[in-house]
Amino acid sequence: MDEAALAGASDQDLLSAHVAGDPDAFGELVRRHRDRLWAVAVRTLGDREEAADAVQDALVSAFRAAHTFRGQSAVTTWLHRITVNACIDRTRKAASRRSTPVNDTERMEQLLEPHESAEEPAERQDLHRELLAALAKLPVDQRAALVLVDMQGYPVAEAARVLGVPGGTVKSRCARGRARLVPLLAHLRGDAEGGAPMREGRNRTPGTSVPPATGQSSTEPGDPAAVKGGGGRA
Repeated sequence: MDEAALAGASDQDLLSAHVAGDPDAFGELVRRHRDRLWAVAVRTLGDREEAADAVQDALVSAFRAAHTFRGQSAVTTWLHRITVNACIDRTRKAASRRSTPVNDTERMEQLLEPHESAEEPAERQDLHRELLAALAKLPVDQRAALVLVDMQGYPVAEAARVLGVPGGTVKSRCARGRARLVPLLAHLRGDAEGGAPMREGRNRTPGTSVPPATGQSSTEPGDPAAVKGGGGRA
């Protein structure tokens, strides 16, 4: 495909072209979806390096397994499912070989995009860090559900397809995750009641809202490995 054909092709056509041997089709899929895949990975794992590795693993897996795609879901759902599974695998492996933890403050600073550090008020930065730190304490299954539903804005049905579980399971994981977050973030609710109220949105429990991912990557990868090192939204 030439550049115009790539830009106008559907995700499924691009995947089919990749399977047929087109050298550029998969790179276009990466360009289209890497930001959201990155956002899901970095918020699920809470670490940029781990997220970069997880997205790279996921895209390499998708690159190799494209011939197995049967069109029973959207290509983006398929890519997200592979990415979430890669994140869960990394979390479970990390738990089995627990090493010296990184300083929490430093770790949460690394999750902030440069534009946030430069432009957002100090209060917003502190809130963002505390929310991410609390989220990192949840079991990975609950964390993944909350990332998709509360942070990325996926409908429950779509999140269920990504996670490969029934919608009721997603709702249950979100409810349990929010319940765990409440005591961790109770002091933030108190601050909000004393000053400006915290925003409440769809699928969110008061006092536990999580800021959406923002920002765009300047990297334009032509292959799965180009995601290594981070990119897209955090």
